[in-house]
Amino acid sequence: IRNCDWSSDVCSSDLLRLVAQQEGLLQVHTAPFRGSFSGVFSQALRSAGLGSRVLISQFLKGGVDQGLERSVWLCGRLQWLRPAVASCLAEPAAADEAGEADRQAVAEVWAYTREQLLAGQLDQLVLDELGLAVELGYLPEEEVMAALEQRPSHLDVILTGPSMPSALLAMADQVTQLRRGL
Repeated sequence: IRNCDWSSDVCSSDLLRLVAQQEGLLQVHTAPFRGSFSGVFSQALRSAGLGSRVLISQFLKGGVDQGLERSVWLCGRLQWLRPAVASCLAEPAAADEAGEADRQAVAEVWAYTREQLLAGQLDQLVLDELGLAVELGYLPEEEVMAALEQRPSHLDVILTGPSMPSALLAMADQVTQLRRGL
């Protein structure tokens, strides 16, 4: 903003417009060990505490029988969602009845998350273990990629987890790989 008298309303409104049009990033935080989610979670909680609307979707974390109906709200602006499954999912989706129930629970979280992503009302979206959910067969990679390609330009999306398809890594604006000391 050039030739501004900072006390004028014109310059301050121009500055606000520039700040409001900031582009969101697609970030990947990955690690071969548990630990990439905790730092991202604290960032999301801080953002919500400052007024941003945040959704955290954990696709393979279970054991609390949460699902959509029992998602947790923090700071009044952060919704934390897990599938309604009996335990954490670490194996490929089974072809039996129990495997189908797990697949449906993950699909329910994805459908809601995708709807929120495309609606444009979120400021930040955290997708925990999304890559692993794709790798294990709970979510179709093409559908995930298409949704992320259609995301609103202002939305910050953060993917976390130990496994990330190369197509998602290629799409990312920033990739952070956590490593333990050598």
